[in-house]
Amino acid sequence: MSDTEALRAAADEFLVRYGGDRFDRLFATASGTIVTDDTGREILDFTSGQMCATIGHNHPAIIEAMAEAGRTAIHMFSGMIPQPVARLGQKLAREWMPAPLSKSLIVNTGAESNEAALRIAKLVTGGYEVLALGGSWHGVTGGAAAVSFASDRRGYGPPVPGVHAIPEPNAYRPAFAGATPEASALAGLAYGLAQYDMASRGAPAAIIVEPVISAGGVLVPPKAYFEALRQAADERGMLLIFDEAQTAFGRIGARTAAEHFGVTPDIMSVSKTLGGGLPVAATVTSSAIEAKVHARGFTFYTSHVADPLPALAGLAVLETIRSERLIERASEQGAYLRAQLEALQQRHEAIGDVRGLGLLLGVELVQDRHTKAPDHALGARTTARCLELGLSMNIRRRPERGAVWRIAPPLTVSRAEIDRAIAILDQALTECAATKD
Repeated sequence: MSDTEALRAAADEFLVRYGGDRFDRLFATASGTIVTDDTGREILDFTSGQMCATIGHNHPAIIEAMAEAGRTAIHMFSGMIPQPVARLGQKLAREWMPAPLSKSLIVNTGAESNEAALRIAKLVTGGYEVLALGGSWHGVTGGAAAVSFASDRRGYGPPVPGVHAIPEPNAYRPAFAGATPEASALAGLAYGLAQYDMASRGAPAAIIVEPVISAGGVLVPPKAYFEALRQAADERGMLLIFDEAQTAFGRIGARTAAEHFGVTPDIMSVSKTLGGGLPVAATVTSSAIEAKVHARGFTFYTSHVADPLPALAGLAVLETIRSERLIERASEQGAYLRAQLEALQQRHEAIGDVRGLGLLLGVELVQDRHTKAPDHALGARTTARCLELGLSMNIRRRPERGAVWRIAPPLTVSRAEIDRAIAILDQALTECAATKD
């Protein structure tokens, strides 16, 4: 048995299988938009490492940030605030967050930042009821899992109480026949709010939402939807939380989705796009809310809160986005990628819809454009064939949410790489449609 085969066997024997896509090979290196498997084969990573490698895999700025941490400090006692953490909080407040969001809690993962956001909302309101959208994904920890409706809810016992689901807006499949996408989105929200109001025990706390509902199929609600959410939260004494794990820091062609839609939440959680591949996240709120929860004894005291190494990575990502003009690049390259995908749609009947913002795009595969019936089988075959041809994408195959490719390359992706990805998609769709049962 070769060393490669032995390591694959070790992975099978000793690692817990944790769900999601599982590849039959191990992976060795990553650089820019390319990952290399254990055979030396290069693959275009159009997931950005699950949307985390915002500025490309192993960007020199991240390597230097890691080296700086090695020269200074990797970890400290949680009560000691490292200098890089103070710098990151300052930069987030002064350059990236909409006013009045100026107070940051620096943690590790998106789930953790959402847990902190929910704890803040419950403490400041005194309530415990939380509204979340169908199709949402906020994490797998207790509170975050309770407000996640995209998948994986069964078999884990009772969730945190007080969670209420409301229908997600879907412009491709409006819930209310005959209505415009915007009217359907607002009608769905009104219906969900009415259901909550009837069920409420009088303990409202928060509304949590992904501005682009990614795991639910890359759904982009209209601006009016967020304005209505803001009004609904205010009327009920709830805090509005934006989970911007995938939308903050340039991916959609804006600093944040709050900026893009012109609606400011009470709390914003950020994570994936901040760390450049290292685990760092933040829960950001106003000084008024922070003062209130601090006076009430707020705690989120973990072993790795406010660590210097991930804070240095976050600073490196934000500086790279600025210096390399990656927000503008996301808009430009996103428009180019979308145009190429829409051209593919003209050639392939199986592509029912192309949607998204910037470099966070969704391509929905259907059996028939009139009925919009999802084509899960074609989605699985073409995804596998794309990987064989050198392109990795993430596909959502939930029966109730369609067969949707999530396409999100690093913001540093080149046009040549986009062209190569489109050629692979074209070939894979052509071949798999020709062999369709």
